[in-house]
Amino acid sequence: MAEPKLHTVAPAQAGQPTRIYIFKGYERLWHWMQAILISLMLVTGFEIHGTYKLLGFEPAVRLHTMAAWALIVLWLFTLFWHVTTGEWRQYSPTTSKIGAMMKFYASGIFRGEEHPYEITAAKKHNPLQRMTYLGLLVVVLPLVWISGLLYMFRAYWPALGLENVLSLYWVAVAHTAGAFMILIFLIMHLYLITTGHTVGAQLKAMITGWEEMPGAGERKA
Repeated sequence: MAEPKLHTVAPAQAGQPTRIYIFKGYERLWHWMQAILISLMLVTGFEIHGTYKLLGFEPAVRLHTMAAWALIVLWLFTLFWHVTTGEWRQYSPTTSKIGAMMKFYASGIFRGEEHPYEITAAKKHNPLQRMTYLGLLVVVLPLVWISGLLYMFRAYWPALGLENVLSLYWVAVAHTAGAFMILIFLIMHLYLITTGHTVGAQLKAMITGWEEMPGAGERKA
């Protein structure tokens, strides 16, 4: 069955909210595969770090490495998809309404105030989300991947002239710091997906692709 068009809107029936097709099939597949791989990397990474013992050190290293390479491949495909479809524009940062969004998440959401940002198929992420994703793309992910690859290919440092430039200790510290940043983002993400007009509305949207737009008087997701 063909994917619904980008701006497909399902007309609301009596007593039912309007539905907008927000997340395409590949977008949902990428999201859930990424979630699984990152979760595997966090679980195995903290075991490698010595936080707990679950699988054993060597099995954890093997699974961590496999998940890392799988995630790199996934991101390469996803980068190609974003460029060719123009979806990269969804992450262009903007300061418009960012103050209103911060105020909403700090206090308005607890008072049942209306969400200051209206989601559309062309603008599915609010300004605060865009800034957060930009921070991930520019700071956190490069920190994790560069430190991780340096750690993985430690044996090649002498041949690359890095032996007297880099410290394995600080590479490990940088990688662990990046992992904690991703963990903090994941916790915040899990909380924020429950803040739609119903607790499961945003989770449902990432499963079906359809975002329900509440009627008048309902708090928007």
